[in-house]
Amino acid sequence: MSLYNLQKVLYELNRDPGVQKQYHENFEGLLDQYDLTDEERHALTKPDIGLLYVLGVNGQILMHYAALVGMPWFDYLDAMRNGITEHGPVRAGLYAMTGGGDSYTVEGKE
Repeated sequence: MSLYNLQKVLYELNRDPGVQKQYHENFEGLLDQYDLTDEERHALTKPDIGLLYVLGVNGQILMHYAALVGMPWFDYLDAMRNGITEHGPVRAGLYAMTGGGDSYTVEGKE
């Protein structure tokens, strides 16, 4: 997995008007500039916010991408939750899950 490159394309897309222009005009060509796996490319082009989250994309970067693709805030939050259900625990990055993704909160233990 190339989490660094995946987050880099999203970071640059969030901040650079030139990259945003490429996104609208030739998204596949834009993605060709980054070393991404097929799964990462699929998650970006779908867009599959839940899979991007499970792949380890930082939520601060991901929320801007969700807004760019027109996803409302609460749908974004649901997409991340549903991503875990559909694709399994977060695999890498800051939000990587241990224990198979079980909840470690009090409400999860009742």
